[in-house]
Amino acid sequence: MDLFGEEPTEKTTQKTTHPDAASPLAYRVFPRTIEEYTGQEHILGEGKLLRRAVEADRITSLILYGPPGTGKTALARVIAARTRAHFEWLNAATAGLDDLRKVIQAARKRREKGTRTILFLDEIHRFNKLQQDALLPDVEEGNVILIAATVENPFFYVNSALLSRSQVFELKPLSPQDLLSIMQRALKDRERGLGHLAIRADEDALRHIATMSDGDARKALSALEIAALTTVPDKDGSIHITLKAAEESIQKKAVVYDKKGDKHYDTISAFIKSMRGSDPDAVVYYLAKMLHAGEDPRFIARRIVICASEDIGEADPMALLIATSALRAVEFIGMPEARIPLAQAAIYLARAPKSNACYRAIEAAMADVEKEQTMEVPDHLKCTHYRGAKQLGHGEGYKYPHDYGGYVEQEYLPRKKKYYKP
Repeated sequence: MDLFGEEPTEKTTQKTTHPDAASPLAYRVFPRTIEEYTGQEHILGEGKLLRRAVEADRITSLILYGPPGTGKTALARVIAARTRAHFEWLNAATAGLDDLRKVIQAARKRREKGTRTILFLDEIHRFNKLQQDALLPDVEEGNVILIAATVENPFFYVNSALLSRSQVFELKPLSPQDLLSIMQRALKDRERGLGHLAIRADEDALRHIATMSDGDARKALSALEIAALTTVPDKDGSIHITLKAAEESIQKKAVVYDKKGDKHYDTISAFIKSMRGSDPDAVVYYLAKMLHAGEDPRFIARRIVICASEDIGEADPMALLIATSALRAVEFIGMPEARIPLAQAAIYLARAPKSNACYRAIEAAMADVEKEQTMEVPDHLKCTHYRGAKQLGHGEGYKYPHDYGGYVEQEYLPRKKKYYKP
């Protein structure tokens, strides 16, 4: 309803959900139904709460947050197409308090007639405290059902009162497989996608776009559209999207690196051996190569932690602390910033003194446990913290080292063994 008391003729205002042929590919092929929606299985998989709410048209106030291109607006469009409620669209980057008041005033009158109003507010983090506070009473009273989207963590950018009245769902970067599915569907769709063109896309080209898009479907579809529209057709009129065309379209060179093949193992092997061999320049190069190719930074961090114990050990115990700190930092901040603590840890390990004494010690002990007769624990070392242990002679004769200044000679192994050789 507008300021003059007129009911809008469109169910969805502020933004059309029916793009024309001139719209970008990423906008044209947005999912129309929950079944077409790709990714975010952790919140939209079969039987999940949010999926059930969408399917039943029982949406409550939501806050969707996640990186660009992960499907926040697409999900809102799916809800808009499915709901029987009136749907309003606002973008916090361009809307002000007056726009918000108009929507709320119309929603109140609409509710009196028995019609719900869903307000999709994009980029809610751009609303200041006063603007967010203006939403509170009507969200609480149910005059509007708020669906807010943001790329920022809402727990830092959205009022706590508004958060408490909403369910928060985190959307994660789409996997390369998700992006491949989205691109392949766009290539086949004759009505809204590129299916009306005779396109032959090489698998390595699509995989390169999927990997280099960093989980962003909009970026992947934009690169695919550029490749399709700028590639000169063959003599037979077909458009052949090669790896070279994909590289140019997404402005990133493909690195010869198969995350499941020889190149993967060769590169990580060279990375580890360069740390072991104390060459920080080679270490940084192989690290950059793996990250550029889309290797999981956690996989790299785990290799660094192993190297810290296997190849450095007691020669520099700080190496393990730095390596495990890098692993925690990677999990905490993610890419692309995670490349920095990874580089710091790898360079530190490359420059550290080396010793494999700890590695050799545990390997030798494991070999003995596996091949030799298992050694019994001496009675004086056995546990005494249960009734009857003393009657069995457990703990008898044990010398507490602190009573002897911190060290006392006594038997710890029935058979003398030498595993640790510093």
